[in-house]
Amino acid sequence: MLVIQDLNKSYDTGKSKLHVLKGINLNISEGEFVSIMGSSGSGKSTLLNIIGILDEKDSGIYELDGVPIEHLSEVKAAEYRSRFLGFIFQSFNLINYKTALENVALPLYYQNVPRKERNQKAMEYLEKVGLAQWANHLPSELSGGQKQRVAIARALITDPKVVLADEPTGALDSKTTHDIMKLLQDINNEGKTIIVVTHEPDVAAQTKRNVVLKDGIIESDEFIKQIVL
Repeated sequence: MLVIQDLNKSYDTGKSKLHVLKGINLNISEGEFVSIMGSSGSGKSTLLNIIGILDEKDSGIYELDGVPIEHLSEVKAAEYRSRFLGFIFQSFNLINYKTALENVALPLYYQNVPRKERNQKAMEYLEKVGLAQWANHLPSELSGGQKQRVAIARALITDPKVVLADEPTGALDSKTTHDIMKLLQDINNEGKTIIVVTHEPDVAAQTKRNVVLKDGIIESDEFIKQIVL
């Protein structure tokens, strides 16, 4: 599903290079639920951005569903993101002037799916996350947990191979965090591959495999006994 071999990434700071990822090796199989942990500056967000085809590696191998990801044009990168990946962000990234239904349907708009079909599918996914009755509400009328559910529905609507979640519970209280992680567990139990970046050990404990980054290298990578919600 996802293969990374000897992956390196650095940034030019002017006087020197900052090596953010150093020889990363990581294989993730279909249906896994993986958390990536690490302190600020560990490289976890950079790794997620490379996996998400939002940033480029310096060297090494990255394959997604058997497709080598390198030297892509902006058009090709966008096509691969749309084909393979769904994104969930800490700040939700909803469009404020669009309803929950319109936000969920947006990825299908960019795939030129007819309005009636994309709205019908968006409603199905809002039902899946328990928000069908909020379909015509704007983000300003939703709680943080509801906004994240809308974002999860939007991430799933294109049926991506992998869902990438960057601190998905970072802006939520403990009760809402529990509810969102329960939803992600349910989605994973249906066979969807999920990768979560988090700094919260409690969140990582609710996944099935924990990868810890420190100073740009993988410090540990182990399957864990999942706390089932």
